Amino acid sequence: MSLNDYIEKYGANLKAKIPKEAWDNVTVEGNIYAIPSLNEVNGTEIIYARKDWLDKLGLKPPRTIQEYTAVMKAFAEGDPDGNGRKDTYGLSILEHLERTSPFLGAFGVQMNAWYERDGKLVYSGILPEMKEALAYLRSLYDQDILDPEFPLNKIDVLGEKVATGRVGLYSAAWFDTRTHIAENRKNDPSAEWIPLDFPVGPKGNHGVYSTSNVRSYNVVPLKSHNAEAVVKFLDFIAGPGQQALKLGFENEVWTRVNGKLSIRFAEHTKHAYRGIYGALVDTVEKEMTKDRLEGLGEQFRLYDNLQRIESNLMENRFNGPPTPAMGKHQVKLSKLQEETYTLIITGLSPIEEFDAFVKKWKESGGDEISGEVNEWWRETNK
Repeated sequence: MSLNDYIEKYGANLKAKIPKEAWDNVTVEGNIYAIPSLNEVNGTEIIYARKDWLDKLGLKPPRTIQEYTAVMKAFAEGDPDGNGRKDTYGLSILEHLERTSPFLGAFGVQMNAWYERDGKLVYSGILPEMKEALAYLRSLYDQDILDPEFPLNKIDVLGEKVATGRVGLYSAAWFDTRTHIAENRKNDPSAEWIPLDFPVGPKGNHGVYSTSNVRSYNVVPLKSHNAEAVVKFLDFIAGPGQQALKLGFENEVWTRVNGKLSIRFAEHTKHAYRGIYGALVDTVEKEMTKDRLEGLGEQFRLYDNLQRIESNLMENRFNGPPTPAMGKHQVKLSKLQEETYTLIITGLSPIEEFDAFVKKWKESGGDEISGEVNEWWRETNK
């Protein structure tokens, strides 16, 4: 259903809080067909390492990709936990090649992104920079630095390896200091974790992927008789309901002590369901975000982690809705990409297989997707 009239009458907070580029994604010939929910966080990954391991091995926090390699090799071979066994990894990542973003960034590329080259948008997965990044990860695998079980590492598996002291350096999610890393510190009180600068590659590149500015959309079926109520409800969430949904009820879930948020965690957990509603129309409230994250425990550095990430984002230049060709080809192309990359990294395919992948990607719908993405790019930049 077109929602223009309802938003005009009942959506003052929606209009004020949601930026034009998000509305543009859901507007066709002047008609608004969805209400966006924004991403409060612009990126996810930040490298954390065990400082106690660095100190024990006489190493400084790494900065260049060469220094990172040396540190990870020492973590894999130098018995940093002192148990006399070779049971630690230099680097562990997730299945689907997730948690590799800072290492790809050192070569000037990220997964599933579009970058401008000579006035056109090109897909990151077929660039020469991606080939260089895969060759680097392959070298880590060949040297037994990279966890050989990575294709099977679901998040709980990687989390358990961090918590039990088998991993001392990895690309963490910004909130892992409150989960897996906190669990490791509980298991081993001598464990000291610090954030690292993002690795700088041979050409001076560094950074991590950026998330889309929109996390989800709300639509109203054409036959609905309740569009007015939907818009009123979503406008309340974006406006007067936002604080209670993000923070909880004042004096019940939280109070303010010396200007800072003090959270009653039992009540906070009991009221966690409120996130279901807040996520329907999330808006970006930087001060509220800072309050909330620091209230969860300043020792977790949650807000600081986000600031570090946001100052190192590599922007994906395509932020439009999925194109028709993506609907037709994206699933098979993603599967082809993941299989090819994994086989290259694990040494089951030569690095030259990347060139055959590029050709196949283009012929199997990639060129069609590229055409539509660049059509969107031209329209957006008129």
